[in-house]
Amino acid sequence: MTAPLIIAVDGPAASGKGTIAARLAREYGLPHLDTGLLYRAVGLGVLDAGGSLDDEAAAEAVARALDASHLIDTERLTDREAGEAASRVAGYPGVRAALLAFQRAFAARPGGAVLDGRDIGTVIAPEARAKLYVTATAEVRALRRWKQLTGRGDVIAYQDMLADIMRRDERDAGRGAAPMVQAQDAVLLDTTDMDIETAFDAARRIVEAARVRHGLQA
Repeated sequence: MTAPLIIAVDGPAASGKGTIAARLAREYGLPHLDTGLLYRAVGLGVLDAGGSLDDEAAAEAVARALDASHLIDTERLTDREAGEAASRVAGYPGVRAALLAFQRAFAARPGGAVLDGRDIGTVIAPEARAKLYVTATAEVRALRRWKQLTGRGDVIAYQDMLADIMRRDERDAGRGAAPMVQAQDAVLLDTTDMDIETAFDAARRIVEAARVRHGLQA
C-alpha cells in the first residue's frame, strides 16, 4: 500500500513558499493549508477584540476558538498588520498548542495534503516524505513584499519593509516554541534568483524525486 503524499513547505516570509505550495497542491490535486493564515487570524482576532498582542492568554483564547470561517477574508489576512501580528502571537506556546491539532488533522488526510509555514516539516508533519525549505535573501524577500503591498495601494518605504522582514526572521528563528528551522531531511530551495515559474519547476522536481524514492501516491 502506497503512503499518502504529504508535502511540507517551510521557509521565511516572502520566500515564495505560499505560492509554490498552492501550485503544488493544484499539480497533485491535494488540499492546501497556509498555516500562516491561522496565526494571522489569531493576531487580528486579538486586535479586533481590543486586546494587546503582548497578552498571551488573550491570544490563546482566540486560537482555541478559531475555525475555518476566520480564514475567509484573505485580503485582510495578507496585509502588513496581519503579518506583524502573526509573528507576535506565533511565539506563544499556548497559541501553537491550540492550533496544533487543527494542522495535524489537516496533514493526516487520507489522500495527502500540502501545508506551508514555519514548522511543518519539524513539528506539524515530521512524517512527511516530501519536504522543502524555501528561502531567499532578506533584500529580495523585502522587495517582493514591498511590490505586493504597494501594488494594493499600501504606503510603505522599501527600507521599512526590509526592517520588518529582518525583525520577523529574527523573531521566528529565535522563539522558544517551534522555531523556524530547516528540517534535517528537507531540501533547500533558494529562490533569490528565480522567477515563480522556475521556482515552481524546481519544487515540483524535488517532490517528484521524493515521491519516486518513497513510493508515495501520485
